Amino acid sequence: MTAALACAALLLTAGCSSGDGGWPPVAGTSASPGSPGTAGTAPGGTGSSSGPPAEQAPPAKGSARVLRTVTRELRTPWGLAPLPDGGLLVSSRDDATITRVDERTGKHTELGEVPGVAAEGEGGLLGIALSPDHGSDRLVYAYLTTVSDNRIVRMLYDPRKPPGQQLGAPSTVLRGIPKGVVHNGGRIAFGPDRMLYAGTGDGGDKALSQDKESLGGKILRMTPDGEPAPGNPFPGSVVYSYGHRNVQGLAWDGRQRLFASEFGQDTWDELNAIGPGGNYGWPDVEGRSDDPAFRNPVAEWPTDKASPSGIAFAGGSVWMAALRGQRLWRVPLKGTEASAGPQAFLDGEYGRLRMAAAAGGGRLWLVTSNTDGRGDPKPGDDRILELKVD
Repeated sequence: MTAALACAALLLTAGCSSGDGGWPPVAGTSASPGSPGTAGTAPGGTGSSSGPPAEQAPPAKGSARVLRTVTRELRTPWGLAPLPDGGLLVSSRDDATITRVDERTGKHTELGEVPGVAAEGEGGLLGIALSPDHGSDRLVYAYLTTVSDNRIVRMLYDPRKPPGQQLGAPSTVLRGIPKGVVHNGGRIAFGPDRMLYAGTGDGGDKALSQDKESLGGKILRMTPDGEPAPGNPFPGSVVYSYGHRNVQGLAWDGRQRLFASEFGQDTWDELNAIGPGGNYGWPDVEGRSDDPAFRNPVAEWPTDKASPSGIAFAGGSVWMAALRGQRLWRVPLKGTEASAGPQAFLDGEYGRLRMAAAAGGGRLWLVTSNTDGRGDPKPGDDRILELKVD
């Protein structure tokens, strides 16, 4: 496919309506943080007289400019968590370590190694997130692969201790997420509702994604202690949405609506707007379908153009890091629909891109993923970039 044809296909895809209509809030609430739509507003709508003002679409075309390389020589970086008092925490998938990077000087300080990690294939020490009360409780959450499962743990971070000894012993928050050599998911994030969300994969077993009793192929929503969050769509369950293949990106827009990136198999990668209890189709469909039982993606890409991992919001758009696609995608939104076709930046300039995180002031942190030695097209040192986006 020529570049022009590919661009046209992406534009047509992103311009399509999601076809799902207005999604209800989580049961028992008048408006659910983390779900598409807010009180008085249907996704993409203008709101009622008592609701929020009409949403404006950002410009169809944006810009992204690399301001600087923050640091280099990272090894298998996977998760990134900006600290409220400055500094960036980075997880190493294969080394099972968490490192603090000084965003001004680029200096690395290893906090310590997380015990119990079994790094193999796509598994290892994956996503990290800070407690909503990190300023007082100093807790760091991590999603990791063990010999038996994927699980979420939390640890005390004490910067007063010597380097290498600053992480306390991990305490398990949630266990039993299916593992595999591939499709381990791994992104975790606290939402605007202060609940913990996790994107999981099917672990290579497709049937798990449609099984609501399994934690595989899901987006999970739980309290900081790992209990089912109040108002979840399935009583007594941490399952928030299902029918996913491998979710590695989670982010909320300015109206507290949750979006997620998802790896396809052979045909379509996806960006989805997540509604509570929604079925996103895998393995019955990949990409869009005409079956009303499944929720369609906001945008989709051929797998060689994306293979998406971390996502972030800035300027009314989703910014999506692409691994195999080796580029940064921008998807402008109006509500829960794309308002224009996806736009690509940094195509092949920095190799595989693993993680995008909002840095404030129209800036992004962007993490590369070229050093795992597993058939990557562009081996080399990995880095964190600072970008200005508009």
